[in-house]
Amino acid sequence: MKRLFSILAIATVMAFGNIQAATAPAQVLSANVQLLIAPITTTAVQDDVAADTSEELTFHQELKKRFIEGGPSFMGIVLLCLILGLAIAIERIIFLNLSTTNTKKLQQNVEDALSSGGVEAAKEVCRNTKGPVASIYYQGLDRADESIDAAEKAVVAYGGVQMGQLEKNVSWVSLFIALAPMLGFMGTVIGMIQAFDKIEAAGDMQPSLVAGGIKVALLTTVFGLIVAIILQIFYNYIVAKIDRIVNDMEDASITLIDMLVAYKNKK
Repeated sequence: MKRLFSILAIATVMAFGNIQAATAPAQVLSANVQLLIAPITTTAVQDDVAADTSEELTFHQELKKRFIEGGPSFMGIVLLCLILGLAIAIERIIFLNLSTTNTKKLQQNVEDALSSGGVEAAKEVCRNTKGPVASIYYQGLDRADESIDAAEKAVVAYGGVQMGQLEKNVSWVSLFIALAPMLGFMGTVIGMIQAFDKIEAAGDMQPSLVAGGIKVALLTTVFGLIVAIILQIFYNYIVAKIDRIVNDMEDASITLIDMLVAYKNKK
């Protein structure tokens, strides 16, 4: 019996030793696999963080970065063209919107006042109405007592004055539209000259030497074109607004002369 227990004990010890011997290589293999995977995982995480950091760059930050890379000399002048052009354009748009009146309503009010209260009542209506059409009506009515020809000449002359006020400072916007791309192209030429100067100084054709100058050249050109496009949109809107007001002035002038002729015939 004792011999049987001894045999069982020896068999148990040998089986436990074999299990430990089999488990040890598996643990070593697992540790080696983890050591191989760890650098790859760390690299992937770092790449994801770098990608997220680059994606977090907003449009304003990207624009600021490109502006600084383009150089403060020409980029600052192009930015000044944009600021001055936008200031003039916004001022003209506000002025033109304030100068726009309901021409049909004004014509009806002047005609009613002319038939009921005479020239002075019609002049009072024009005096209380803003805009170039009302001013033209007032000048024509002010010469109505002289003759129809005098009223017509006054309307034509004052219409030219009003047109000059509508087109005031618009030529500056067109100047900045032409100036911004030319400054960009000048920056392009200067950037190319700087690139070739670096190549000459180094005595070797390296891409890193050329890339900086070409980058500056392209950035100045792009910003100049962007400024010109923005100002061109505002300029076209202003010109269209002026043309519409001028057409209203011409139609209103013809209607005023017809009203004065009808008023003279009634008297």
